[in-house]
Amino acid sequence: MEQTMRWFGPRDPVSLSDIRQAGCTGVVTALHEMPNGAVWPVEAIAHRKALIEQAGLRWSVVESLPVHEAIKLGGPSRDDALANYRKSLVNLHACGVTTVTYNFMPLLDWTRTDLAYELPDGALALRFEPEALAAYDIHILRRPSAEGSYPDHVRARAAVYFASMDSAARHRLERTIIAGLPGSEESFGSAEFLAAIEGYAQIDAQTLRENLFGFLRAVCPLADDLGMRLVIHPDDPPFELFGLPRVVGSADDLGKLFDAVPNVSNGLCFCVGSFGVAAQNDLPAMIRRFGDRVHFLHLRNVRREAGGGFHEATHLGGSSDMVAIMKAIRSISMSGRRSIPMRPDHGHRMLDDLEKSGSNPGYSAIGRLRGLAELRGLEIGIAAHEGASQ
Repeated sequence: MEQTMRWFGPRDPVSLSDIRQAGCTGVVTALHEMPNGAVWPVEAIAHRKALIEQAGLRWSVVESLPVHEAIKLGGPSRDDALANYRKSLVNLHACGVTTVTYNFMPLLDWTRTDLAYELPDGALALRFEPEALAAYDIHILRRPSAEGSYPDHVRARAAVYFASMDSAARHRLERTIIAGLPGSEESFGSAEFLAAIEGYAQIDAQTLRENLFGFLRAVCPLADDLGMRLVIHPDDPPFELFGLPRVVGSADDLGKLFDAVPNVSNGLCFCVGSFGVAAQNDLPAMIRRFGDRVHFLHLRNVRREAGGGFHEATHLGGSSDMVAIMKAIRSISMSGRRSIPMRPDHGHRMLDDLEKSGSNPGYSAIGRLRGLAELRGLEIGIAAHEGASQ
């Protein structure tokens, strides 16, 4: 695997020098300052790439080139948004950046309800609690159909959760869910978010899936011609939120995606943490099945909790068997004779990073460094064992 880390640009408190010292050879980044749906200019892409290369690294993967909501909705401005997306792909290719990540989650990107969940060892992790989401949805956002979106026991726990919060805690929960986490493509206030949800009233899972297929049919022929790879990030978490459908969370979803759009450029960012939230997902089997589509890896782990919640675990210590997953990755890498870019993801805040302010949640330096070291050692150990067995 090619070892990389995500970098949020020149204002990221984790510098390119830090990333290189961690042992990475590549960087995963984007032009986060560009408005969603705008064309990425060649000059801006080239400048960002030059900064990375001056630090002795390479721009391995774009994460992400956002898909405008008009495309997800199939709205009247879809064609303009598609044209802009194609222009951005051409400009990235002109600068030699050819692997592009995107997602197709309506309105919200990855979602958590707690950015500082304290673990037994004192480190801080990201967490998702269904009752916290329901408390916001039912009692703060007051979405009209929210009550019917949750089973009785979740509604009951949500009422208790909401009653236990003061105004500061309620504001913090609101900001955590809808203000935009690192790398997110949109940020809302509650009134704006409620209006945006209403815009999806006629979009069910099948319609959203067809709009995804339509997006890919519009951009993949160009990507094929350019030799680029478009890699979709799975839904995080892989289930419906706020009544909004999600359609990339299982092997069945991936099978439909690749059957509908078989273009060689139609690829996958395999995120262990996102797929790992759903206990029914057999992650090693999914890697082997879709291995020729996997062009980018997010190697993180979550610990599933009773009641449907989860929190970010250590990279080797969550509910997913990272040893089996790494063996499956080694299998597809060796069979295809390729080094797939990977990054450790959503590290804990720990050690000196606990005292620092301004770090991006999930993207502090030391927690990701720990994860990278564990994953690097695991890969080396598996490779050595394979060599000894031959």
